Amino acid sequence: MSRTSTPLPLPSPKGQAPENIVVLGGGYAGSQMAREIASKVDPARFNVILINEREYHVHFIATLRMIVTDEGKLEETSLIPYTSLFASDNGQLKIGKAVAIEKRARGNGGDVLLESGEKLAFRYLVLATGSKWEGPLAFPNDHEKIFEWVHDWRRRFADANDIVIVGGGAVGTELAGELRDVYPSKKITIVHGGKMLVNETYPEKFRVNLEESFRARNIEIVLGDYVDTFSPDNSYVVTTRHGRTIKADLVVRTTGSRPDTAYLKSLGEDILTEFGRVKIRPTLQLNSHPEIFAVGDILDFNEQKQAAKVPGHVDVVATNIMSVVNGKPPVKEYKGTFEAIFITNGKNGGVGYLGMLWGLTFGNWVVKNAKSKTLFVPKARKSFGLST
Repeated sequence: MSRTSTPLPLPSPKGQAPENIVVLGGGYAGSQMAREIASKVDPARFNVILINEREYHVHFIATLRMIVTDEGKLEETSLIPYTSLFASDNGQLKIGKAVAIEKRARGNGGDVLLESGEKLAFRYLVLATGSKWEGPLAFPNDHEKIFEWVHDWRRRFADANDIVIVGGGAVGTELAGELRDVYPSKKITIVHGGKMLVNETYPEKFRVNLEESFRARNIEIVLGDYVDTFSPDNSYVVTTRHGRTIKADLVVRTTGSRPDTAYLKSLGEDILTEFGRVKIRPTLQLNSHPEIFAVGDILDFNEQKQAAKVPGHVDVVATNIMSVVNGKPPVKEYKGTFEAIFITNGKNGGVGYLGMLWGLTFGNWVVKNAKSKTLFVPKARKSFGLST
């Protein structure tokens, strides 16, 4: 496996403006938000600062294949540096983990408190801290350790004979497909709590097609059941909540993510929902803190949390920030969009759904050419200002 022994180069500080627009979180939503704002605001008035825990962006869409196989060397293209993110002279990256937000007088900004003890002042703040994962997608922040993490998961999959995947959403099903590509004879079982794969956002026809697609590749699917213990017993068996025993020497948790918003409790109890999502106005401003905006997975908005939703969020917030910095009220509202999903089944197929017209479903040829072949890696790199 290719390894990087020296730290990635980072964008150098450029701005010397009197105030900061800070974007917190450098995932897809935060990075594109920072890139867009930096291209619009007057650098004599505002510095644009992106705060992120890692010195690189993890292109999550490609990571399930990356942790299964070294084919394509995705670790070399899917861990994307921020060196070319800012097309303008305004924009800089700060490595750090936010632990609290401290407000000043109402409407006058505040400070982002970092784990290091440092404070970074803001006049306007965009929250884009995304989701936290468990299992194989809980990548470490250190650039060297992530290579060790990837290597370790590849070894675990290679050594296992009976793999149980707990969670039949997009992550669990796509992982099963990647494993079947590389290991045609291993036993692979998906255990999912729902009556059908994925969730009820999507129509029954799509979900039936999805199940048939994976069963056709000799992947066993157990529906309406749960696994509560993620380590096999001494006889290499896991027992489901309903008493079913499944042979397993590796149990992989793919039960979804949770919003990374614990640091926002410093702003008060009315900021987050019970599930940890950020309460927002239609303008994507926080209800009680209009100088703070939010984008991405952390929004309390009734939609599936996907990268495809990000351009809509970015457009609304960029427009509204440009309004407020120029003394005008924010008027652009986020109204959501149709749901769509393409789930790969290895490199050569998958099942897709587009919630337009009467609801369109797609099979192997479309999903292969739209997503499976490249996993949007060239597109992602281009959005960070890099060549493919």
